[in-house]
This record gives sequence, structure tokens and C-alpha cells, in this order.
Amino acid sequence: MSKPRKKLLYLNVDRNELKKESKPAKSILEQENEMWDILSHQIHGISFSPYLEDQNPSLLSQISDQQIADRLEIVRPYTKWIRTFSCSNGNEVIPRIAHEKSLKTLVGAWISDDEASNELEINNAVAIAKAGHADILAIGNEVLLREDIEIEQLITYIRKVKEAVPNVLVGYVDAYYTFENYPEIVDEVDVVLANCYPFWEYCGLDISLDYMKEMYQFAQKAAKGKKVIISETGWPTKGERYGDAIPSYENSLQYFLQVQNWVLKDNIDLFYFSSFDEVWKMNHEGEYGAFWGIWDKDGQYKFKK
Repeated sequence: MSKPRKKLLYLNVDRNELKKESKPAKSILEQENEMWDILSHQIHGISFSPYLEDQNPSLLSQISDQQIADRLEIVRPYTKWIRTFSCSNGNEVIPRIAHEKSLKTLVGAWISDDEASNELEINNAVAIAKAGHADILAIGNEVLLREDIEIEQLITYIRKVKEAVPNVLVGYVDAYYTFENYPEIVDEVDVVLANCYPFWEYCGLDISLDYMKEMYQFAQKAAKGKKVIISETGWPTKGERYGDAIPSYENSLQYFLQVQNWVLKDNIDLFYFSSFDEVWKMNHEGEYGAFWGIWDKDGQYKFKK
């Protein structure tokens, strides 16, 4: 068993003191044009999940090579990197096809409480890296947040991968505050991969950028000098209110612009969430779970251009 942690440390800021972003002086059309211009010059990275409307990773839906290629071709002109989440059920093919399309890859191995599945994911991740198709490996995504396995087992998996592919950077993805609470994970990884969602912490849009900066700095302080990459952030276009966080077309558009202009200015690597709307997530996260994409479930660009 892991050593008990009496109290987890979280970001603690006075939200009344955060800088509030003014309402945009630009019209919606001007903001849409600005977003298109940023995408046309390529963002750093985007989360990539190719599941179609009738597919669900929870049901082990199989993804075809053609489906992957078609979806990658939609995002290819607009990003330098993609991030994947699994190395099974067809997802293991994504990195090769992405490299063929000159995209860099942050390859994720999905770790859960299923030991047999974990072994398959890790073995496939290692094979992908040995074939030269992983620029960074992420062993696990929010495993500690979900409490799927003990930290000792997660460290064992990370060490196994690092030993097998010593020339590939290996990281672990979790909520930004995880690395303060589990410093032993920081010791093991080459790079800290931090998910930062002001939305999921009930932030109104007006303070979300400043709150995001605080999240990033919180992860940096825990990273022991190692590079921090923002592995996920985003804002849904539709759904129920979540505290002060309101999903809407306009808020999603403005959040994208705020975040992308910040990371471009400060030279921060960030993977935006997400490429496509995913219908299957509605059963897991409510209505807004399905509407985080820049493109809709059918692959149509959502922001008018």
C-alpha cells in the first residue's frame, strides 16, 4: 500500500485577486478569424481521439487504419503534435500514421486497474517507441486521480518503459496538483505532463487565464527543474453550467484565444483538448463531456471559418 497522505495539497488562491480579462473588443467574427489564423499557423499540440459516433473505448471499439488516417488528415494542417491516450484497439497504429503525415507524437499508454490490459498497453507503447514513432511517451493518464492503482505499481511501469527505451522521453499525465502531492513521480519521469482545467475548478471565463497561469506555476514548483508541458486544457461549447464556468460557443472561442496567445507569448508547450467532439463521453461527464472539440463529431470545423 502507498504511504497515506493525510491531506492533499491543491492550488489555493484568492480568486478575487486574480486578473479579470476584459470582454473582447473584437466582434465574434473577428475572434473567429483570429482563431483560424492561429490554427493556420499551427498550434503546438492537440489531443487526438478518432472515435466516431457509434464507437466507445469503454466497449473496446476497434479503430481502423483508414479512420485514423481520415481524422488525422483533418487536424494535420493545424498542429505540430498530437497526443494519444491508448496503445490498443487500433490506437497503437496512430503514431505511425501521424509520423507519415509529419506530425510529432505524445503517445499515451492507458493504465487502469486491469493488469492484463496494462501489460498490453505498455508492451505496445514500447514497440511503438522502438519503431521510432513516439517522440514522448506518457505512461498513464490521471491514474492517481482516479485511484486505479497504487503509486508503487505506476512507478514500476514507468521504470520498465524507461529501461526498454532509454532514448525516448517518458512522462506521466495527471492533474497539475498531483506532482506536488506525489514527488516520487517527479523523480521518475523525464517530463511533467500537467492537465490544467480552470473549467473543472468552477472558474468563470473572466479569471480563467490568470487561474491557468497559477496552475502552471504550481506544477512548475513541484517539477524539480524538469520541463512542464500542459497536456490538456480546453472549454466546452455546450452543456450545463459548472459553478461559474459556463459552456458556450463564445466562451470556448475566447478561452482558446486567451490560452493560445499566452502560450505563444511565453513559449509554453500545450496540448489543447480536444480535436473532435466525442459523443461517448456524455455518459461519463454529462452533456458537456461531448462538446470539447474544435471539430464536431462528424469532423466539421465548429468555429465558422
